[in-house]
Amino acid sequence: MSLIVQKFGGTSVADLKRIRSVAERVAKSFDQGNDVVVILSAMAGVTDDLIDMANQVTVLPDKRELDVLLATGEQTTAALLAMTLQSMSYPAKSILGYQAEIITNCNHGSARIVKIGADRIKELIEKRNIVVMAGFQGCDPEGNITTLGRGGSDTSAVAIAAAIKADTCEIFTDVDGIYTADPNVCEKARKLSAISYDEMLEMSGLGAKVLQIRSVEFAKKYNVPVHVRSSFSEEEGTMVVNEDSSMERLIVSGITHNKDTARITLKKVLDQPGVAAKIFSPIADAKILVDMIIQNTRAEGLTDLTFTVSKKDFSKALEIEKQVAKEIGAEKVFGDESIAKVSVTGVGMRSHSGVASKMFTTLAGENINIIMISTSEIRISCIIEEKYAELAVRVLHKAFGLDKD
Repeated sequence: MSLIVQKFGGTSVADLKRIRSVAERVAKSFDQGNDVVVILSAMAGVTDDLIDMANQVTVLPDKRELDVLLATGEQTTAALLAMTLQSMSYPAKSILGYQAEIITNCNHGSARIVKIGADRIKELIEKRNIVVMAGFQGCDPEGNITTLGRGGSDTSAVAIAAAIKADTCEIFTDVDGIYTADPNVCEKARKLSAISYDEMLEMSGLGAKVLQIRSVEFAKKYNVPVHVRSSFSEEEGTMVVNEDSSMERLIVSGITHNKDTARITLKKVLDQPGVAAKIFSPIADAKILVDMIIQNTRAEGLTDLTFTVSKKDFSKALEIEKQVAKEIGAEKVFGDESIAKVSVTGVGMRSHSGVASKMFTTLAGENINIIMISTSEIRISCIIEEKYAELAVRVLHKAFGLDKD
């Protein structure tokens, strides 16, 4: 008998028919003698519909009240699944985030989990109940409902799995695992049987949308085995676990791409202490995330500085930097949204040389110019023109031998 946390995304609970299918899958695990805790997202499209309604009421919805509204999406699916299981004669109880004692900070809309009590969940499990919990939500220390941001149900699931010391956390979604590249872009992409936490962290941050990055951080911190699999088949998916000797030995495990990126360049900035702080402090104050930063020093004591942000933050960041440029005496500020980031990731890169050379040579062979480069111990990322992103994924996938069975 195992203690299993199962999380189902919005497409998995899109309507009553699919909720019934989820109930049957949950019941099967329960019948095998397992204790089961289910974490649910809202039905597909419901969160967006709720946001639209709020925006029709007011241009700037109060963030606290918006969280109260959005939390109803997951509350609905939790209650419906519990009812469905009960109709099948299974002992199911639904609970909300605050009842599971998911305590967060006060950052409405993108709250971070501070601690989880989970006593109520443990009590229900001991009485052999199937616990059905609304994902994506918690409460702050003052008892206000909070939400965890996009993909927050993944974070809820892994955090709960860590708190109750579950044997595994199964993330059911509309894909059947983690692939060496996006199958919609690279037809020869293949499913990985296992991937390390570190690789998954890099890939999640680089554009792979299978797992929310905060959920992977939780999984690594608390050593929670995560099984990513499809809601619509019985196939085994991909295990996200600690790196070990039994894992497939690949120098590069995956090729990712992200078109949601834009760059901003400040030309001829004074190359002296404090200038970088003046450039990036207003960006941080505006809560804009900066990804890559490149600085090119000029002989005359000046420097060019380029950084990337998400496309949704581009206009705001560009306006901020135009004002900063006037204050620091930069010659010019310009931006570009027609770029993309393509990356190769793999723990095998730690012990193998030549990965960067092969990546650059492969891109050059297709006449793809590299605009920016960023690296980590297990990842190399290049900014290229957006129109070449999908071609770059395919040629790199082949170059690193990922096309082979």
